Amino acid sequence: MIIVHRWAGGSNDDWRPWLKTELEKLGFEVLVPEMPGSEAPEIQKWVGKLKEVIGTPDADTFFVGHSIGCQTILRYLETIDTKVAGAVFVSGWFDLLNLEDKKTKKIAKPWIETPIDLSKVKKVLPKSTLIISDNDPYGAFEYNKKKFSELYSKIVILHNAGHITEDDGFTELPEVLKEIKEFTK
Repeated sequence: MIIVHRWAGGSNDDWRPWLKTELEKLGFEVLVPEMPGSEAPEIQKWVGKLKEVIGTPDADTFFVGHSIGCQTILRYLETIDTKVAGAVFVSGWFDLLNLEDKKTKKIAKPWIETPIDLSKVKKVLPKSTLIISDNDPYGAFEYNKKKFSELYSKIVILHNAGHITEDDGFTELPEVLKEIKEFTK
């Protein structure tokens, strides 16, 4: 199980420590890498780090991503030919609105404007779930749901959950655990 944190986040914040512990109780080997340059993430560096951490993926490789971590997973999946087990995407996005300033917009621009080959991703990702909030401050709710639907992702909507971070009150996220248990039945 590979868990990829969000922009300006880390392996030990939000609900990730709780999820790692819960998954280990179920017998999973769980890796939660610190992604490089978290305050100003770059596609090549984040995808490269994921490749380094995973090594050779296989049909038992699961992913959980949060926000830009979801983008990182999708961009990684574009680069492989081996089917993986599945992914749970939390606050996943293809577009962002309401970005605070020019610096933030500049960081986000390549992530938003560099296309992801969803047909390639679908070939290696047999099942996925998007957990998304109906009041995410970064908006684009309908568009992001539509794009994840193109991957045949199951959509789980949390009401008034913001960006599903610790600041929004999330130090646990049982919805992710539930989806992973469904995948592994």
